[in-house]
Amino acid sequence: MSLTTSHTPLPIQAQKSSLRWAVSDVLTMARRNLLALVRIPSSLVFALIQPVMFVLLFRYVFSGVIKVPGGQYVNFLIPGILVQTTIFGAVGTAIGLAEDLQRGLIERFRALPMARMAVLAGRTVSDLARNVLVLVIITVVGLGVGFRPHGSIVAYLQACLLALLFAYCLSWGFAFIGLAAPNSETAQAMTFPLIFPITFASSIFVPVATMPGWLRGFATYQPVSETAKAVRGLMLGTPHGDSTWIALIWAAGAILILAPLAISRYRRAA
Repeated sequence: MSLTTSHTPLPIQAQKSSLRWAVSDVLTMARRNLLALVRIPSSLVFALIQPVMFVLLFRYVFSGVIKVPGGQYVNFLIPGILVQTTIFGAVGTAIGLAEDLQRGLIERFRALPMARMAVLAGRTVSDLARNVLVLVIITVVGLGVGFRPHGSIVAYLQACLLALLFAYCLSWGFAFIGLAAPNSETAQAMTFPLIFPITFASSIFVPVATMPGWLRGFATYQPVSETAKAVRGLMLGTPHGDSTWIALIWAAGAILILAPLAISRYRRAA
């Protein structure tokens, strides 16, 4: 008679343990990036000044010549500014990763016993957290200059979450740019030709009906316009069709395409 000892594998427990460590690594990297903002507050201050300047500029300089149907321009403007602000905030992903790569920090991170996804995910999560702070400040500034949302508080929070989600998905594309750029200055310069057309040729600042016919089709259906339309409709309590679902589809498509590209670039760059 032979005596055999069976060892039951625990794949589920092992997977849970690996996932737990990966989440911990991501949060550690995110905390590291947020602490850098605290230690260098000037970068955060400049990130906040730009959207505030956009609010004041369009509210008090251009509002007299921009007409929107069925309401005040300030109510049209602030939801769009919130979308634009989160997109511009996601550019920090490119700049931060380019700086880490230039300083050789990413090579050091790769030598540590940490999840491979922690560097990229930690950077995008920290930039998402910064965007939350910026949204709160722009909301307060908007209320101060006359913005009056007519939707419910729940709808307002849903609108903010939608804007944050859309910007977060785009940040993976900016991660790819940051890893492809030789330095942070180049990374920042590379992002502007991408974000300026999709933010200014959109419904963020003006109704698309006021644009030339050759531009109107692009401005109407591009992802930033759909997101701005959904955010505006939720905040103001106005009909916005299927824009919320369309914005979510754009966001899902962006992260499904951009995240693998960023991860692949990270493996080659580091």
